[in-house]
Amino acid sequence: MKLILTQEVPGLGAAGDVVEVKDGYGRNYLVPRGFAIAWSKGGQKEIDSIRRARQARDFADLDSARAVKAQLEGTSVQLVAKAGDTGRLFGAVTSADIATAVSASGGPAIDKRRIEVGSPIKTVGSHRVTVRLHPDVAANVTLEVVPA
Repeated sequence: MKLILTQEVPGLGAAGDVVEVKDGYGRNYLVPRGFAIAWSKGGQKEIDSIRRARQARDFADLDSARAVKAQLEGTSVQLVAKAGDTGRLFGAVTSADIATAVSASGGPAIDKRRIEVGSPIKTVGSHRVTVRLHPDVAANVTLEVVPA
C-alpha cells in the first residue's frame, strides 16, 4: 500500500514522504490516526504543500540546529503540576506542557511534535526528555517536575 505521510513517523519517514507499507499497518494504524493519507497521482500537490510546511518548521541547516541544541541543553526547565502527597501527578505531563515550560524558562520556541518522551511522566522529580531538532541532531533536556 502506497501512502503519503502527513507527520513524521519514527522509523518510517518524515512528512511529505511517499512510503510503501503493509496493507494492515496503513489501513489500521497510519490512516485512522492521521499520520498518512492514501497516495494518488493527484496527490503531488499535497506532497508539495506538506514539504513546504515542513521546511518552514525545520531549522534552516545543521549549524542552527546545533546552536539550538546547545541552548536547550544549557537551560534548566521547571514544570509545575498538580500532585498528591505521595508525589504522583494528577494526570500526566504532555509534550505541549513541556514545550510551554521550555519557552517560559527562556529557551527557544519548539514544536510539541518534536518532543519525545520515553515513558509517560506521572511523578514529581527529574525526568529526561529528547527534542529532535533535525534528523541528525537531538537535544536531551532535563525536566524538573515540581508539585503545585
